[in-house]
Amino acid sequence: MTAEFAAAIEREVARVIDGKAEQIRTVLTVLLAGGHVLLEDVPGVGKTQLARAFAVAIGGSVHRIQFTPDLLPSDITGVTIYDSDQRSFQFHEGPVFSNIVIGDEINRASPKTQSALLECMEEGQVTIDGTTHALPRPFMVIATQNPFDMDGTFVLPEAQRDRFMARLEIGYPDESAELAMVRSRQTNTPIDDIHTVIKLADFSRHMEASRTVHVDERVERYAVGIVRATRDLPEVRLGASPRSTLQLIRAAKASAYIQGRDWMSPEDLRELAPQILSHRLVMRDGGANYDDATEAVHIALAKAPAPPISRVPATR
Repeated sequence: MTAEFAAAIEREVARVIDGKAEQIRTVLTVLLAGGHVLLEDVPGVGKTQLARAFAVAIGGSVHRIQFTPDLLPSDITGVTIYDSDQRSFQFHEGPVFSNIVIGDEINRASPKTQSALLECMEEGQVTIDGTTHALPRPFMVIATQNPFDMDGTFVLPEAQRDRFMARLEIGYPDESAELAMVRSRQTNTPIDDIHTVIKLADFSRHMEASRTVHVDERVERYAVGIVRATRDLPEVRLGASPRSTLQLIRAAKASAYIQGRDWMSPEDLRELAPQILSHRLVMRDGGANYDDATEAVHIALAKAPAPPISRVPATR
């Protein structure tokens, strides 16, 4: 049975973006696992609305950063300014000091500016002028990007992509969902009606609890086998990193927790592997072809033998 708090968040977010239950569940899974999400698709399919809806639903502080070619790293992290009254340098926090950071069109900024998020996303802190400043907990980045071949975009560096736990495409809505959207949004904007359904402290407790989900040794070996298989494929120049192994297991634990289980199954890994691993692969024919990378992950899944694990779920 799905944990009640997860179902409440999913219902609230679904009011903003119709017909995308699978994507909503995956974003929630990654956020519960303490990861970051990269939403890639063409403009106008609801990427930013989805990110904003999650931020409101879990009750965290929110900042949105519009990435542009002239954005500077200090515009994200903050800056130290001399205060003549205090006769000292004072640090002024940037928008990254928030529980939820919405990075809108992240690949329209220069690689130098994108790199400002590396320390934030990996270590939950910012170092300015030799002084380290801790970010709020939990800290999550939900970034949107347009396809890399659109005008005015930069390809995200491999190190930046590896910081995102998952990459998702929203896709166009089906006909019925698009028609429902047209009819319901003539006079109001659904994002204005989104309510906070869980306190941030309670969501943080669920994050901690999800990490206690039991992982059988055979399932751990299966996760390692999947990731290592991506490194042995002839069409892949750079396979998934060891960081991706850790993040795949963390995401699968969160998925099991959402479903009301206190144990992780091989199926949890198989379902999440394409979203967790594909954006990390560098293909020999160009590097950022996500369709080919996703196919490579499916080949890796076929090569890694799954262990037979069968247990009765423990409901929450």
